[in-house]
Amino acid sequence: MRGARSAKWVAGAIGVALVASACGSGDDNSSGSGGSGDGGGVFTVDSGEPQNPLVPTDTNEQYGALVIDNVFANLVDFDEDGELVYTAAESIDRNEDGTEWTVNLRDGWTFHDGEAVTAESYVNAWNWAANISNNQKNSYWFQDIVGYDEVHPEEGEATAETMSGLEVVDETTFTISLTSPFSYYDYKLGYNPFTPLPSSFYDDPEAFGESPVGNGAYKFASWERERKITLEAYEDYQGDNAAQNDGVELVTYTNLNAAYQDLLSGNLDVIRQVDTQNLPVFKDDLGDRAISQPYMANQTIVPVFYSETWEDIDPQVLQGLSMAIDRETIVNTVMNGSVTVATGFVAPGAKGYEENAGGEVMQYDPEKAKELIDEAGGVPGNEISIQYNSDGGHEAWVTAVCNSIRQATGVECTGDAKPDFQTDLNARDAQEVKSMYRGGWIADYPLNAAFMKELYGTGSSANTGFFSNEDVDQMFADGDSAASLDETVAAYQDAEKELFELMPAIPLWHQQVNGGFSERVSGVTFDPSGQPVLTDVTVD
Repeated sequence: MRGARSAKWVAGAIGVALVASACGSGDDNSSGSGGSGDGGGVFTVDSGEPQNPLVPTDTNEQYGALVIDNVFANLVDFDEDGELVYTAAESIDRNEDGTEWTVNLRDGWTFHDGEAVTAESYVNAWNWAANISNNQKNSYWFQDIVGYDEVHPEEGEATAETMSGLEVVDETTFTISLTSPFSYYDYKLGYNPFTPLPSSFYDDPEAFGESPVGNGAYKFASWERERKITLEAYEDYQGDNAAQNDGVELVTYTNLNAAYQDLLSGNLDVIRQVDTQNLPVFKDDLGDRAISQPYMANQTIVPVFYSETWEDIDPQVLQGLSMAIDRETIVNTVMNGSVTVATGFVAPGAKGYEENAGGEVMQYDPEKAKELIDEAGGVPGNEISIQYNSDGGHEAWVTAVCNSIRQATGVECTGDAKPDFQTDLNARDAQEVKSMYRGGWIADYPLNAAFMKELYGTGSSANTGFFSNEDVDQMFADGDSAASLDETVAAYQDAEKELFELMPAIPLWHQQVNGGFSERVSGVTFDPSGQPVLTDVTVD
């Protein structure tokens, strides 16, 4: 999910809404009038309430990630071509087979409380996050490090406090030993679970989650629950992407149309996505302040394999359901052309993207769809439901998808609306989804692997559909341990073909930013993760 930060690929391994779940806070935006008059000042962006406390390793949804990704700086980011750009790292080197990695940090970096960022800041943070007793959503990201199985065993309690594969060499150098060769581990280090933590974190992790202290371009100022989160520019930031403004207010919305109306009236400065109902008019309304561009994300329907419906299902049934969805018509009508039809699991822009990877499974063919489903014994109970968050502009397309499935196959399909994104995510985490859920994903790094392993690998933190297949896991492992990045990409292309045989999800379309900004700000751009580049915004 992210050169320099202005071309950042991702805000995290995020469960992304089709349109950002966002709505009116009633702010009069009076705080935006301050600043130095030379591009400073505070501006506002639509957002929503984070699901969890603001700890990097416990955040994997878009609202929390927007905060984390600006309060913390990663070791690396990626340029517009998907190539590695060093941020907090001076260099990252590997041995010949990719089992040993050495990270050299840039000098002079500090946390927002003034504490120096050192190699120990990273090693301690990763060890804490990996430990099973700390119950972090993103602990999975450290599983490749030697000793992870001791701090995070599959069963029982930890038998060690730290991973033996992490070693501090000196103040600015540490090494990472992996359990097997890994060709693209430096790419993974561009995701925010690999950020450092200050020593104050360990005094009270719970309090830290309410008021995080990072090493990024912005420092955390305040969190007014269900209203807004305020960030201030960090004057001593050492990165190349220092904020060109004084700060930003991330305003909580629960209705996208209300956010859009606030933008039109000058009470909001940046909107990340306009509501479906406003898509036909937003370019006329905003003129050259409208932004429309693709980003590296996709939308899927994910069956939950712990349910009675999908537990022992023949994948042919899911292939049939895929072929029952008239994506082209839905995108051109209900979606007003605001997204692009998917033909595979991987979004354009990622290394290894292959056009039409899914072949006929991604083509609308109602006769073939019904034939496949009937041959495989049908859908148990002949009904399905699709869970979605009603604050994200999804109702219209969910209804259209269900109508398409029903008309093509006779399978009854209904939407299962949750009031907001947080409730939707909580139901997934608690394994309370009845049938299927709306899956959205922004890649954590610009490789095809990012659209597969983290979503469909057994035990992955984002695999809330609980798909599991030993052959697929082995294909992922073989891809990770390939001798070169090119070979890794090719191996994951083979894995993508296998996924279409097993159908852990049904791809629908790839996301596109349809946003805009007010007359009082300039320099507004969106990165390939679909998030506004906060540091580049100037207040006029």
